[in-house]
Amino acid sequence: MSAHKPSTVAPTILRFERIGSMLARIVDNAAVGMVVSEMDGRMVYANRAFVDLLGHRVDETADDTILDLIHDDDSAAARQRLSLLMRGEAGEYRGEHRFRHADGGPLWVMLAASVLHSDATGQPLYLITQVTSIELQKRAEEALAHSESRWNFALESARQGVWDHDIRTDTMFYSRMWRVMRGIPPDEDVDGDQQKWLERIHPDDLQHVLDNVDRQDQGDASFDALEYRERTRDGSYVWILSRGKPVEWDENGKAVRTLGTDTDITRLKTIELELAAEKERLRVTLDSIADGMISTDENGHVVFMNPAAELLTGYASADAVGREVRAIFRLRDGVTGEVQECPVAICLATDEAAHLDDDMILVGKAGSERDIRCTAAPVRTPSGKLTGAVLVFQDVTQSRAMQRELAHSASHDDLTGLPNRAAFERALNSAIASAQDGSRRHCLLYIDLDRFKPVNDNAGHAAGDALLKQVAQTIRGSCRSHDVAARIGGDEFAVLLSDCPPEGGQRIGDKIVRAIGALAFTWAGRTYRIGASVGIATITEHPASPLGFMGEADAACYAAKARGRGMAVAFGDL
Repeated sequence: MSAHKPSTVAPTILRFERIGSMLARIVDNAAVGMVVSEMDGRMVYANRAFVDLLGHRVDETADDTILDLIHDDDSAAARQRLSLLMRGEAGEYRGEHRFRHADGGPLWVMLAASVLHSDATGQPLYLITQVTSIELQKRAEEALAHSESRWNFALESARQGVWDHDIRTDTMFYSRMWRVMRGIPPDEDVDGDQQKWLERIHPDDLQHVLDNVDRQDQGDASFDALEYRERTRDGSYVWILSRGKPVEWDENGKAVRTLGTDTDITRLKTIELELAAEKERLRVTLDSIADGMISTDENGHVVFMNPAAELLTGYASADAVGREVRAIFRLRDGVTGEVQECPVAICLATDEAAHLDDDMILVGKAGSERDIRCTAAPVRTPSGKLTGAVLVFQDVTQSRAMQRELAHSASHDDLTGLPNRAAFERALNSAIASAQDGSRRHCLLYIDLDRFKPVNDNAGHAAGDALLKQVAQTIRGSCRSHDVAARIGGDEFAVLLSDCPPEGGQRIGDKIVRAIGALAFTWAGRTYRIGASVGIATITEHPASPLGFMGEADAACYAAKARGRGMAVAFGDL
């Protein structure tokens, strides 16, 4: 902690990035001192009012805790109550205590502390502590023993309305400031009947007051403050924090008189409502986003998941929070099948955004697989400290399937499913390039069907298409698994035999001729038989003629037809 310098106050707002700058300004300019602590008590943020009040400012690199602010002369109650909150054994606490000012002296404050829990898991996230100076009130209470006028003046200076409840007669006394905060003229008589006061309380708060006002009157140690809305003279409502305790008892020890003060906390409640509304808007926005979103801490553990992320990963947020994100977000390469590193790990290791756009597969909890595109970006404090990462991912399964279909359609024949002429020419050019150094040889087969036209003319195009499908399957089945068989024209096919010597090309060409000749195609009760003529060219570093390899195979096929059809002829045998 360090002394406050009014001219250079610039409190560091930590962990408020998602709330927005407007909300940060509201909190920072609130009249009530507010400090946010980790659950171990380490302070991470203090607003301007807190700094002004105690002369301390929070240094995010320091290890000061909220307990360190409690003055040594104060009772142990504050430390005990705050410790209960930090251990999760209590939800909130209010009390009057002395805090240590930067100059070392004590300062009386009204302490209100509560635990902020995660919406998703209920886990305690932060300890929120509000402090309001009651120094003037305390001084007034001390002066009360000496002078009624001094006591009243001090309370008015602190804008504390005073009430005095005589339980024996059920009558109330209200101070001048008590009237002012309700818009009642200072010198106007107020009916002290408690029922009249209850009629002014907001209907939504009335039951809470009725349930607890007797506890306040009787000095219940676990309850000494009421919060409620009370209607003012102009019809509007003001939020009241009413603190009180018994000051007189009868001979049986029963409280007969209670004294207390009312504080206008409307401004603080307005800030609380704005915070709640902003938080709700943020929650609705995140829930409505179709992209999956996962937020992690600096160690890569999940702290938040939106519904889209739950759907895509198969993990409920309650089960995922606290676990390592790589156990929830599992990726593998869509081409190689290899497990991929989680982009969050890459982001946290490099302190830079990590993008994975191509062929990534998200493996869900039940083993489901989705094509995704994802980005992990670092989250930093305003000072630049890395505090975690946000992972955003999209389901692109449908679009990628469409892309694959389009790519397949562009390179394959719609009827037979074999590669089309353009795809075959690309494969042929690649084979020719691989043979340029003379170390590799390939074979090219050009296949033209014999007696196919009568099938088309007599049985129709539907029969011709059905026959072409059978021929395509027959050719594909006669080749090796790594060979490229394609339909390059109406009844014309070609096969590229990789790393195949001429004798091997002749053998496969003969096999194709026999297989097609053995086909017995039946349509509408009639059986048709066709044949095939095959031309063979050997792909070496240079074509054997100016025709080129495709021209050589075509010429060899023409020769096969001239020799009587139904045979495979190599260009070298012409």
